[in-house]
Amino acid sequence: MSEQRYEGRVALVTGAGSGIGQAVAVRLATEGAYVVGCDVDADGLAETEKQIVDAGRTAVTVIGDVSVQADVERIVAALPDGRIDLLANVAGIMDFFLPVTEVDDATWERVMAVNVTGPMRLSRAVLPLMRTAGGGAIVNVASIGGLTGAVAGTAYVTSKHALIGMTRSIAVLYAADGIRATAICPGGVETNIGRTAVPKVPWAYERLSTSFARSTRTAQPDEIATLVSWLGSAEAVNVNGAVVTSDGGFTA
Repeated sequence: MSEQRYEGRVALVTGAGSGIGQAVAVRLATEGAYVVGCDVDADGLAETEKQIVDAGRTAVTVIGDVSVQADVERIVAALPDGRIDLLANVAGIMDFFLPVTEVDDATWERVMAVNVTGPMRLSRAVLPLMRTAGGGAIVNVASIGGLTGAVAGTAYVTSKHALIGMTRSIAVLYAADGIRATAICPGGVETNIGRTAVPKVPWAYERLSTSFARSTRTAQPDEIATLVSWLGSAEAVNVNGAVVTSDGGFTA
């Protein structure tokens, strides 16, 4: 393993203003990548850029919403010479643990827009660039909510199952172009996603909380970032279509 395995490579990281996305952007930059980071949080992006600069690297940050097509176009336009080696779709939101009978249209549509439509639009935008270059990698940060219905509300669980399906579809359809797609399913991670994780329906949260006892620990963002880095690197050349859990044994 090389500590500079991304030297000369370009990575686009969504959700780079905090949590896992920030950790991924910083880690890839310190491993040599030219990082384009995006988020809706301007202050968070500024902090990410500072961490990268303090590490002796440079970064480009773009304030943008991955669910908005015009923003996606601006984000992709920031890639140097239209080049990209790794797309890390990290941006995601929760759904207040709402069950299907209680979920409102606004919450459903926003969760699906950020967690599914955003990764689709970014993948759609960069895959032609990767095909032209002869290869690339897409790493989608899903969730154990994409493997079980026992950890969140209906919108979030549905969105993460969909993201895994998208990952597998890309893996099959673009493997011949030298492109790989993988998904990571973290368990609990110490991030600010909690802003959309405040339970709104007590009975639903009570039923879901019975499964939380299986959680042995809360991960730190960089523990997920290390996995993103490896899966997106040439060291994982034979890993395609894989769904990798990083949940401390929650789903074991």
